Amino acid sequence: MRALRILLIVVVILGGLFVLADRLAVGFAEDEVAEKVRTRENLAATPDVSIKGFPFLTQVASGSLDDVELGMQGFEATAGAEGKSIRIDDLKANMKGVEFSGDYSSATAATATGTASVSYAELLKTAKSEPTQVAPGVTASVVGLSDGGNGKIKVAVEATVLGTKLPEPVYVLSSVTAQGDTVRVKADTLPNFGGAEIAESRARAITDFEQKIDGLPGGIQLDSVQAAKDGVEITVKGSNVRLAG
Repeated sequence: MRALRILLIVVVILGGLFVLADRLAVGFAEDEVAEKVRTRENLAATPDVSIKGFPFLTQVASGSLDDVELGMQGFEATAGAEGKSIRIDDLKANMKGVEFSGDYSSATAATATGTASVSYAELLKTAKSEPTQVAPGVTASVVGLSDGGNGKIKVAVEATVLGTKLPEPVYVLSSVTAQGDTVRVKADTLPNFGGAEIAESRARAITDFEQKIDGLPGGIQLDSVQAAKDGVEITVKGSNVRLAG
């Protein structure tokens, strides 16, 4: 019995040491991957990296991580060919099947899915906010975006008719969709500016706009988009997503 007791104690101690070593190793790996991602994407802040699954050391031996979660704030994505950028908030991506080199200098995920958000203030930058003539004596511009409920965006349009600014903005509800790498906002109905006759094409030149979003981390791509309380929520996806190298 005494020998068995000693053996059990040894097994418990060794098991504890293994768990400790495993957790230390995973912490080191998370820090290394986070730093590689920060350098690769030229981020101002180090992203959050969480390597899932236990034990970690057996995953290291196989050269593949089952599940890695990546989170970053304030990523500046490319916004079209003009060299502009758009701020992406709360980007969270779940990476599956991450193959990596021994020093973590390269890491590629077989697949990735995730979510992020773009604030209405950020999206407003792409709307036509300068007063634009939509009919003889009528100018209009988009001055605000907000949640319209039921997955719609409420677009506030300010108008001036024959030199007189309308006392209140005109509001229209708009649908938001993702087509390829572009977010498109299209009015469900056209605004009425004090009864002035305005051609649909001219009205839509103000109310409808789009924003291209590319250059996301590791080559992930825009998948879908939906209006929410504080902005639009987007989902992203990708394959052969490069985290480092």
